[in-house]
Amino acid sequence: MITATDLTTFLTRRRGRALHWTDVVAHLYLAFGLALVVLPVVWMLVSSVKSQRALVENDPRLLPWEQVTVLGSEGRQLSVFTLVRDDGTRLEVAFLAPRGRNALVVPVAEVGDATRAFEAPRDRLVRKETVAPQIGNYTKPLFGTGDTDRFPFMRFFWNSTFVTTMATLLTLLVNSMAAFALSKYRFRGRDAIVVIIVSTLLIPPTVILVPLFITVQGLGLFNELWGVIIPAIASPTGVFLLRQYMLTIPDELLEAARMDAASEWKIYWRIILPLAAPALAVLAILSVIWRWNDFMWPLIVLTKSEVYTLQLGLSTFKGEIADNLDHLLAMTVLTLLPVTLVFVFLQKHITAGIANTGLK
Repeated sequence: MITATDLTTFLTRRRGRALHWTDVVAHLYLAFGLALVVLPVVWMLVSSVKSQRALVENDPRLLPWEQVTVLGSEGRQLSVFTLVRDDGTRLEVAFLAPRGRNALVVPVAEVGDATRAFEAPRDRLVRKETVAPQIGNYTKPLFGTGDTDRFPFMRFFWNSTFVTTMATLLTLLVNSMAAFALSKYRFRGRDAIVVIIVSTLLIPPTVILVPLFITVQGLGLFNELWGVIIPAIASPTGVFLLRQYMLTIPDELLEAARMDAASEWKIYWRIILPLAAPALAVLAILSVIWRWNDFMWPLIVLTKSEVYTLQLGLSTFKGEIADNLDHLLAMTVLTLLPVTLVFVFLQKHITAGIANTGLK
Protein backbone atom coordinates (compact mmCIF):
# COMPACT_ATOMS: atom_id res chain seq x y z
CA MET A 1 0.00 0.00 0.00
CA ILE A 2 1.33 3.42 -0.99
CA THR A 3 1.59 5.74 2.03
CA ALA A 4 1.48 9.53 2.18
CA THR A 5 5.22 9.59 2.94
CA ASP A 6 6.01 7.53 -0.16
CA LEU A 7 3.84 9.82 -2.29
CA THR A 8 5.48 12.96 -0.89
CA THR A 9 8.96 11.54 -1.46
CA PHE A 10 8.08 10.63 -5.04
CA LEU A 11 6.55 14.02 -5.87
CA THR A 12 9.46 16.00 -4.39
CA ARG A 13 12.20 13.88 -5.95
CA ARG A 14 14.77 15.84 -7.98
CA ARG A 15 17.55 14.99 -10.36
CA GLY A 16 20.05 16.89 -8.22
CA ARG A 17 20.11 19.35 -5.37
CA ALA A 18 18.84 22.18 -7.56
CA LEU A 19 15.62 22.02 -9.54
CA HIS A 20 16.48 20.82 -13.08
CA TRP A 21 14.38 21.53 -16.16
CA THR A 22 13.81 17.82 -16.60
CA ASP A 23 12.18 17.76 -13.17
CA VAL A 24 9.68 20.37 -14.33
CA VAL A 25 8.91 18.47 -17.54
CA ALA A 26 8.49 15.19 -15.64
CA HIS A 27 6.10 16.71 -13.11
CA LEU A 28 4.07 18.43 -15.82
CA TYR A 29 3.84 15.16 -17.72
CA LEU A 30 2.70 13.31 -14.59
CA ALA A 31 0.16 16.03 -13.80
CA PHE A 32 -1.23 15.83 -17.33
CA GLY A 33 -1.55 12.04 -17.12
CA LEU A 34 -3.18 12.29 -13.70
CA ALA A 35 -5.69 14.80 -15.02
CA LEU A 36 -6.61 12.53 -17.94
CA VAL A 37 -7.34 9.67 -15.54
CA VAL A 38 -8.89 11.48 -12.59
CA LEU A 39 -10.99 14.24 -14.16
CA PRO A 40 -13.52 11.93 -15.90
CA VAL A 41 -14.00 10.03 -12.64
CA VAL A 42 -14.44 13.24 -10.67
CA TRP A 43 -16.92 14.52 -13.26
CA MET A 44 -18.95 11.31 -12.98
CA LEU A 45 -18.97 11.40 -9.16
CA VAL A 46 -20.10 15.03 -9.08
CA SER A 47 -22.63 14.59 -11.88
CA SER A 48 -24.17 11.64 -10.06
CA VAL A 49 -25.54 14.09 -7.43
CA LYS A 50 -26.74 16.68 -9.93
CA SER A 51 -30.34 17.07 -10.99
CA GLN A 52 -31.71 15.85 -14.29
CA ARG A 53 -32.19 19.45 -15.43
CA ALA A 54 -28.55 20.37 -14.76
CA LEU A 55 -27.36 17.34 -16.74
CA VAL A 56 -29.65 17.99 -19.69
CA GLU A 57 -28.58 21.63 -19.80
CA ASN A 58 -24.89 20.56 -19.65
CA ASP A 59 -24.17 22.76 -16.64
CA PRO A 60 -20.36 23.18 -16.80
CA ARG A 61 -19.98 24.01 -13.11
CA LEU A 62 -18.39 21.36 -10.94
CA LEU A 63 -20.65 21.64 -7.89
CA PRO A 64 -24.33 20.59 -8.09
CA TRP A 65 -25.92 24.04 -8.09
CA GLU A 66 -29.73 24.16 -7.92
CA GLN A 67 -32.19 27.00 -8.42
CA VAL A 68 -33.81 28.18 -5.18
CA THR A 69 -37.62 28.04 -5.41
CA VAL A 70 -40.60 28.98 -3.26
CA LEU A 71 -44.17 27.73 -3.30
CA GLY A 72 -46.55 30.16 -4.97
CA SER A 73 -50.18 30.86 -4.15
CA GLU A 74 -51.38 28.44 -6.83
CA GLY A 75 -49.18 25.62 -5.59
CA ARG A 76 -46.48 25.91 -8.28
CA GLN A 77 -42.78 26.36 -7.67
CA LEU A 78 -41.48 29.87 -8.37
CA SER A 79 -37.81 30.62 -9.04
CA VAL A 80 -36.14 33.04 -6.66
CA PHE A 81 -34.02 35.94 -7.95
CA THR A 82 -32.10 38.76 -6.29
CA LEU A 83 -33.18 42.18 -7.55
CA VAL A 84 -30.41 44.78 -7.53
CA ARG A 85 -32.00 48.21 -7.15
CA ASP A 86 -30.66 51.56 -8.36
CA ASP A 87 -29.48 52.48 -4.87
CA GLY A 88 -27.51 49.23 -4.59
CA THR A 89 -29.89 47.50 -2.19
CA ARG A 90 -30.97 43.94 -2.85
CA LEU A 91 -34.38 42.31 -2.61
CA GLU A 92 -35.26 38.66 -2.97
CA VAL A 93 -38.16 38.23 -5.38
CA ALA A 94 -40.07 35.33 -6.91
CA PHE A 95 -40.43 35.20 -10.70
CA LEU A 96 -44.09 35.15 -11.78
CA ALA A 97 -44.15 35.79 -15.54
CA PRO A 98 -42.17 37.47 -18.35
CA ARG A 99 -43.11 40.98 -19.46
CA GLY A 100 -41.00 41.71 -22.53
CA ARG A 101 -37.68 43.08 -21.31
CA ASN A 102 -39.08 43.13 -17.80
CA ALA A 103 -40.35 40.42 -15.51
CA LEU A 104 -43.34 40.29 -13.19
CA VAL A 105 -41.99 39.53 -9.73
CA VAL A 106 -43.18 39.57 -6.15
CA PRO A 107 -41.16 39.85 -2.92
CA VAL A 108 -40.50 36.42 -1.43
CA ALA A 109 -41.83 37.54 1.94
CA GLU A 110 -45.18 38.45 0.28
CA VAL A 111 -45.37 35.71 -2.37
CA GLY A 112 -48.97 34.89 -1.47
CA ASP A 113 -50.21 38.44 -2.10
CA ALA A 114 -50.71 39.03 -5.85
CA THR A 115 -51.27 42.74 -5.28
CA ARG A 116 -47.63 43.15 -4.24
CA ALA A 117 -46.36 42.05 -7.68
CA PHE A 118 -44.44 44.56 -9.78
CA GLU A 119 -42.31 44.68 -12.90
CA ALA A 120 -38.52 44.73 -12.77
CA PRO A 121 -35.86 44.86 -15.51
CA ARG A 122 -34.54 41.41 -16.32
CA ASP A 123 -30.95 42.61 -16.40
CA ARG A 124 -31.28 43.55 -12.73
CA LEU A 125 -32.30 40.03 -11.71
CA VAL A 126 -29.65 37.59 -10.49
CA ARG A 127 -30.66 33.95 -10.21
CA LYS A 128 -30.37 32.67 -6.66
CA GLU A 129 -28.80 29.22 -6.44
CA THR A 130 -27.48 26.94 -3.75
CA VAL A 131 -25.36 23.78 -3.62
CA ALA A 132 -27.88 20.93 -3.29
CA PRO A 133 -26.56 17.37 -3.80
CA GLN A 134 -29.34 15.12 -5.09
CA ILE A 135 -29.00 12.08 -2.84
CA GLY A 136 -32.27 10.86 -4.28
CA ASN A 137 -30.37 9.87 -7.42
CA TYR A 138 -29.12 6.91 -5.37
CA THR A 139 -32.03 6.22 -3.05
CA LYS A 140 -34.89 6.42 -5.56
CA PRO A 141 -33.62 3.75 -7.99
CA LEU A 142 -32.64 1.46 -5.09
CA PHE A 143 -35.60 1.97 -2.77
CA GLY A 144 -38.28 3.50 -4.99
CA THR A 145 -41.83 2.33 -4.36
CA GLY A 146 -42.92 2.00 -7.97
CA ASP A 147 -41.71 -0.53 -10.55
CA THR A 148 -40.72 2.31 -12.88
CA ASP A 149 -38.64 3.98 -10.17
CA ARG A 150 -36.79 1.00 -8.75
CA PHE A 151 -33.64 -0.35 -10.32
CA PRO A 152 -33.07 -4.05 -9.39
CA PHE A 153 -29.51 -3.29 -8.34
CA MET A 154 -29.09 -6.17 -5.89
CA ARG A 155 -30.29 -8.76 -8.40
CA PHE A 156 -27.95 -7.47 -11.10
CA PHE A 157 -25.19 -7.12 -8.51
CA TRP A 158 -25.57 -10.77 -7.50
CA ASN A 159 -25.48 -11.89 -11.14
CA SER A 160 -22.30 -9.91 -11.81
CA THR A 161 -20.72 -11.14 -8.58
CA PHE A 162 -21.51 -14.76 -9.41
CA VAL A 163 -20.19 -14.46 -12.96
CA THR A 164 -17.03 -12.64 -11.86
CA THR A 165 -16.26 -14.98 -8.96
CA MET A 166 -16.83 -18.25 -10.79
CA ALA A 167 -15.10 -17.08 -13.97
CA THR A 168 -12.07 -15.89 -11.98
CA LEU A 169 -11.75 -19.13 -9.99
CA LEU A 170 -12.09 -21.30 -13.09
CA THR A 171 -9.72 -19.04 -15.02
CA LEU A 172 -7.04 -19.45 -12.36
CA LEU A 173 -7.51 -23.23 -12.28
CA VAL A 174 -7.57 -23.88 -16.03
CA ASN A 175 -4.86 -21.40 -16.97
CA SER A 176 -2.51 -22.49 -14.19
CA MET A 177 -2.87 -26.14 -15.26
CA ALA A 178 -2.08 -25.26 -18.86
CA ALA A 179 0.85 -23.09 -17.79
CA PHE A 180 2.19 -25.86 -15.56
CA ALA A 181 2.15 -28.36 -18.41
CA LEU A 182 3.70 -25.92 -20.89
CA SER A 183 6.46 -24.83 -18.50
CA LYS A 184 7.49 -28.00 -16.64
CA TYR A 185 6.78 -30.85 -19.05
CA ARG A 186 8.94 -31.52 -22.10
CA PHE A 187 7.14 -32.94 -25.11
CA ARG A 188 7.20 -32.55 -28.85
CA GLY A 189 5.39 -29.45 -30.10
CA ARG A 190 5.35 -27.66 -26.76
CA ASP A 191 6.82 -24.43 -28.12
CA ALA A 192 4.50 -24.55 -31.12
CA ILE A 193 1.49 -24.81 -28.79
CA VAL A 194 2.71 -21.77 -26.86
CA VAL A 195 3.09 -19.79 -30.09
CA ILE A 196 -0.41 -20.79 -31.21
CA ILE A 197 -1.91 -19.78 -27.85
CA VAL A 198 -0.17 -16.41 -27.86
CA SER A 199 -1.05 -15.81 -31.51
CA THR A 200 -4.76 -16.07 -30.69
CA LEU A 201 -4.37 -12.63 -29.10
CA LEU A 202 -4.17 -11.28 -32.66
CA ILE A 203 -7.68 -12.53 -33.46
CA PRO A 204 -10.36 -9.85 -32.84
CA PRO A 205 -12.99 -11.06 -30.37
CA THR A 206 -15.80 -10.12 -32.78
CA VAL A 207 -14.57 -12.76 -35.26
CA ILE A 208 -15.44 -15.65 -32.93
CA LEU A 209 -18.73 -14.30 -31.60
CA VAL A 210 -20.91 -16.22 -34.06
CA PRO A 211 -19.29 -19.68 -33.65
CA LEU A 212 -19.08 -19.12 -29.91
CA PHE A 213 -22.77 -18.24 -29.77
CA ILE A 214 -23.69 -21.35 -31.76
CA THR A 215 -21.64 -23.49 -29.38
CA VAL A 216 -23.22 -21.98 -26.28
CA GLN A 217 -26.70 -22.38 -27.74
CA GLY A 218 -25.97 -25.98 -28.66
CA LEU A 219 -24.91 -26.71 -25.08
CA GLY A 220 -28.19 -25.31 -23.76
CA LEU A 221 -26.50 -22.40 -21.97
CA PHE A 222 -28.39 -19.61 -23.71
CA ASN A 223 -29.91 -17.21 -21.17
CA GLU A 224 -27.84 -18.87 -18.44
CA LEU A 225 -25.09 -17.26 -16.39
CA TRP A 226 -22.87 -20.26 -17.11
CA GLY A 227 -23.11 -19.32 -20.77
CA VAL A 228 -21.28 -16.10 -19.84
CA ILE A 229 -18.79 -17.82 -17.52
CA ILE A 230 -17.54 -20.83 -19.48
CA PRO A 231 -16.37 -19.10 -22.72
CA ALA A 232 -14.28 -16.68 -20.63
CA ILE A 233 -12.33 -19.34 -18.73
CA ALA A 234 -9.46 -20.00 -21.14
CA SER A 235 -7.36 -16.88 -21.53
CA PRO A 236 -4.20 -16.78 -23.66
CA THR A 237 -3.01 -13.82 -21.62
CA GLY A 238 -3.38 -15.85 -18.44
CA VAL A 239 -1.59 -18.89 -19.84
CA PHE A 240 1.32 -16.81 -21.10
CA LEU A 241 1.59 -14.81 -17.87
CA LEU A 242 1.59 -17.88 -15.62
CA ARG A 243 3.88 -19.89 -17.89
CA GLN A 244 6.51 -17.16 -17.89
CA TYR A 245 6.39 -17.02 -14.11
CA MET A 246 6.48 -20.80 -13.66
CA LEU A 247 9.58 -21.04 -15.83
CA THR A 248 11.43 -19.25 -13.03
CA ILE A 249 10.55 -22.01 -10.52
CA PRO A 250 13.55 -24.40 -10.24
CA ASP A 251 12.95 -27.86 -11.73
CA GLU A 252 14.96 -29.33 -8.85
CA LEU A 253 12.01 -28.72 -6.52
CA LEU A 254 9.78 -30.86 -8.71
CA GLU A 255 12.38 -33.61 -9.04
CA ALA A 256 12.83 -33.70 -5.26
CA ALA A 257 9.08 -34.01 -4.80
CA ARG A 258 8.89 -36.86 -7.32
CA MET A 259 11.68 -38.67 -5.48
CA ASP A 260 9.53 -38.42 -2.34
CA ALA A 261 6.73 -40.18 -4.30
CA ALA A 262 4.62 -37.05 -4.71
CA SER A 263 1.99 -37.26 -7.44
CA GLU A 264 1.81 -34.72 -10.25
CA TRP A 265 -1.38 -33.33 -8.79
CA LYS A 266 0.27 -32.85 -5.39
CA ILE A 267 3.26 -31.15 -7.05
CA TYR A 268 0.91 -28.81 -8.83
CA TRP A 269 -1.22 -28.09 -5.76
CA ARG A 270 1.43 -28.01 -3.02
CA ILE A 271 4.45 -26.55 -4.86
CA ILE A 272 3.55 -24.78 -8.10
CA LEU A 273 0.47 -22.86 -6.95
CA PRO A 274 1.98 -21.45 -3.72
CA LEU A 275 5.15 -20.36 -5.52
CA ALA A 276 3.15 -18.79 -8.35
CA ALA A 277 0.90 -16.85 -5.97
CA PRO A 278 2.08 -13.36 -7.14
CA ALA A 279 1.31 -14.16 -10.77
CA LEU A 280 -2.00 -15.75 -9.79
CA ALA A 281 -2.91 -12.57 -7.89
CA VAL A 282 -2.21 -10.48 -10.99
CA LEU A 283 -4.33 -12.75 -13.17
CA ALA A 284 -7.12 -12.75 -10.56
CA ILE A 285 -7.24 -8.95 -10.51
CA LEU A 286 -7.22 -8.73 -14.30
CA SER A 287 -9.94 -11.39 -14.52
CA VAL A 288 -12.13 -9.51 -12.03
CA ILE A 289 -11.80 -6.33 -14.07
CA TRP A 290 -12.48 -8.15 -17.35
CA ARG A 291 -15.52 -10.09 -16.18
CA TRP A 292 -17.07 -7.31 -14.11
CA ASN A 293 -16.91 -4.79 -16.95
CA ASP A 294 -17.81 -7.21 -19.74
CA PHE A 295 -20.74 -6.00 -21.81
CA MET A 296 -20.58 -7.43 -25.33
CA TRP A 297 -20.80 -11.15 -24.53
CA PRO A 298 -23.59 -10.89 -21.90
CA LEU A 299 -25.52 -8.72 -24.36
CA ILE A 300 -25.45 -11.58 -26.88
CA VAL A 301 -26.10 -14.51 -24.53
CA LEU A 302 -28.58 -13.00 -22.06
CA THR A 303 -32.02 -11.74 -23.10
CA LYS A 304 -33.99 -12.21 -19.87
CA SER A 305 -33.81 -9.38 -17.36
CA GLU A 306 -33.64 -11.90 -14.49
CA VAL A 307 -30.11 -12.91 -15.51
CA TYR A 308 -28.79 -9.49 -16.55
CA THR A 309 -25.43 -8.42 -15.20
CA LEU A 310 -24.91 -4.90 -13.90
CA GLN A 311 -23.36 -3.56 -17.09
CA LEU A 312 -26.19 -5.00 -19.17
CA GLY A 313 -28.81 -3.79 -16.71
CA LEU A 314 -27.51 -0.24 -16.88
CA SER A 315 -27.94 -0.18 -20.65
CA THR A 316 -31.65 -1.01 -20.33
CA PHE A 317 -32.10 1.19 -17.27
CA LYS A 318 -31.50 4.29 -19.35
CA GLY A 319 -34.35 3.51 -21.70
CA GLU A 320 -36.83 2.19 -19.14
CA ILE A 321 -36.90 5.32 -16.99
CA ALA A 322 -37.15 7.98 -19.69
CA ASP A 323 -33.40 8.53 -20.03
CA ASN A 324 -32.87 9.60 -16.42
CA LEU A 325 -29.19 10.47 -16.67
CA ASP A 326 -28.99 11.40 -12.98
CA HIS A 327 -30.07 7.90 -11.89
CA LEU A 328 -27.94 6.25 -14.53
CA LEU A 329 -24.79 8.04 -13.37
CA ALA A 330 -25.53 7.20 -9.73
CA MET A 331 -25.90 3.50 -10.50
CA THR A 332 -22.73 3.61 -12.61
CA VAL A 333 -20.82 4.96 -9.61
CA LEU A 334 -22.04 2.02 -7.52
CA THR A 335 -20.88 -0.46 -10.16
CA LEU A 336 -17.36 0.98 -10.01
CA LEU A 337 -16.98 0.52 -6.25
CA PRO A 338 -16.28 -3.26 -6.16
CA VAL A 339 -13.53 -3.14 -8.79
CA THR A 340 -12.04 -0.03 -7.17
CA LEU A 341 -11.90 -1.73 -3.77
CA VAL A 342 -10.29 -4.84 -5.26
CA PHE A 343 -7.63 -2.73 -6.94
CA VAL A 344 -6.95 -0.61 -3.84
CA PHE A 345 -6.42 -3.59 -1.53
CA LEU A 346 -4.50 -5.74 -4.02
CA GLN A 347 -2.48 -3.14 -5.93
CA LYS A 348 0.81 -4.28 -4.38
CA HIS A 349 0.28 -7.75 -5.87
CA ILE A 350 -0.07 -6.23 -9.35
CA THR A 351 3.28 -4.48 -9.24
CA ALA A 352 5.05 -7.37 -7.51
CA GLY A 353 3.62 -10.02 -9.79
CA ILE A 354 4.26 -8.17 -13.05
CA ALA A 355 7.77 -7.15 -11.93
CA ASN A 356 8.67 -10.75 -11.12
CA THR A 357 7.01 -12.43 -14.09
CA GLY A 358 9.73 -13.75 -16.34
CA LEU A 359 12.41 -11.51 -14.83
CA LYS A 360 13.91 -13.71 -12.12
